[in-house]
Amino acid sequence: MLEVPSDKYQANHVTSYPQRTWPSKILEKAPRWCSTDLRDGNQSLSNPMNIDKKLKLFNHLVQCGFKEIEVAFPSASQTDFDFVRCLIEKKLIPDDVTIQVITQARSDLIEKTIDSLAGAPRAIVHLYNATAPSFRDIVFSQDKKSTVELAVNGAKEIKALCEKHPETIWTLEYSPETFNFTEPEFAVEICEAVASVWKPINKRQMIINLPTTVERNTPNVFADQIERFINTFSSLEHITISVHPHNDRGTGVASAELAMLAGAERIEGCLFGNGERTGNVDLVTLALNLYSQGIEPKLHFPDIRQTVEIVEQCNEIPVHPRHPYAGRLVFTAFSGSHQDAIKKGFSCYNSKLNSVWNIPYLPIDPMDLGCNYEEVIRVNSQSGKSGAAWLLQENHGLLLPKMLQADLSRKVKSHTESTGCEVSLSQLWQLFRQSYGLVNNKSIRLQSYQSKTTKFGQCIEATINHDNKIVECIASGNGLMSALLQGLKDQYGFQVNILDYHEHTLGSRTQSKAASYVQLQSTTSNASFFGVAIEEDATKASLQALLNAYSNLLQAN
Repeated sequence: MLEVPSDKYQANHVTSYPQRTWPSKILEKAPRWCSTDLRDGNQSLSNPMNIDKKLKLFNHLVQCGFKEIEVAFPSASQTDFDFVRCLIEKKLIPDDVTIQVITQARSDLIEKTIDSLAGAPRAIVHLYNATAPSFRDIVFSQDKKSTVELAVNGAKEIKALCEKHPETIWTLEYSPETFNFTEPEFAVEICEAVASVWKPINKRQMIINLPTTVERNTPNVFADQIERFINTFSSLEHITISVHPHNDRGTGVASAELAMLAGAERIEGCLFGNGERTGNVDLVTLALNLYSQGIEPKLHFPDIRQTVEIVEQCNEIPVHPRHPYAGRLVFTAFSGSHQDAIKKGFSCYNSKLNSVWNIPYLPIDPMDLGCNYEEVIRVNSQSGKSGAAWLLQENHGLLLPKMLQADLSRKVKSHTESTGCEVSLSQLWQLFRQSYGLVNNKSIRLQSYQSKTTKFGQCIEATINHDNKIVECIASGNGLMSALLQGLKDQYGFQVNILDYHEHTLGSRTQSKAASYVQLQSTTSNASFFGVAIEEDATKASLQALLNAYSNLLQAN
């Protein structure tokens, strides 16, 4: 890279537009959407789609709610032409969907384009030609006058051919290519000239599409250009202002959103931002940004993973795992602080009826997109105590006390650092069960017990199995657990105190099992030992949890 990039690159010219009003506006409704996946997206693929793949993607776009779909560049390939004919002749276009095709302003291409649409109930013919100075001067060696003539002649030919097919409701779309670095006055001039040919009326609408085919500036500049165009154009009756943002600077979504604030009513783009170079604006992200603000986006992704799968199959391009809303890791938190905030957010959300979604780090509920909560928190060496605790709570109904959460976190961290991998849910459950006595051949199992109340408290007679040896514990204490603890001291000699005890039922049914958690502390070393038990009987669960904690003490000594 150059030490002085200005020696080679110049900042793009910015036209001042102090009359702008868009910065004070807010988005309140969805735009008209047009998917260009089957044309613009298809032209960007190493292996362009065949008719079967195009049809699969077309049907999914309809399922997602698109009402306008640019299906082909009919004059570019026989496959594209045949696909348009397939849709029309097999009557595969729903009554509320309009197909769109694109053509350059060349007579031979226009004629083939209109031929491809014969018999369509509704169609948008998308005409474009190069208008920006660099294209006029470098690529085509045209002046402004000849550039306008090319667009006007193209519009005239399209209109004449369309009039021969009155059975179709026609819409003309015109794109000055590329609008964002075409002189503002010239962009208006050429669009006015095309509109004067088409003469849009109620049954012959027009779309003026203003593309950022190559992003050259910040999104606010594009918004100024859109608002200036709208305010300068003579009459927009029966004309829709559309934008077609690309993503060369990585700001395609922002450009589209700001253009909408500036007055654009229609957005063209692709699912997940497919397209030439860095792609078109990502319509999934754009739509779900609106959804996350409480705006009905008029596009629907109830199973976002299915949409990803179909697009990946058709495009042969993977969707990045961190892609907004759609990536397989986009709802996943590994960081301990993130996990703690999410866990607390869910606790607060679930405790309220009709609660507004307000979960830290999750701008949208994964369930709305067909994703489950298992992927929200995953545990690796970067995770804290909340991550593992939340997974056990969500998947096994366990409400771990804070000190037990911290102890489990240390065990998990030791495991993940030694393996260098994240711990799966099944591995976490196995580690938890082995660590706290739920499954452990060396743990002490309660075989049976009897208790009675005395004037000094409780007396217990317990039969336990320790390492396949039967041990009888008979002792008294203030309560049943303290009595059993005294019996264990008499048998094994270790003096400990019950530092913490918690219990809860697993579920709301009367026959639900009970979960108990015990923390013991050695009176000599102050070390803590934890035990957990799940039993049908709550009292047995508390005694077994104590035995599991004591078993961990014995194994440590």
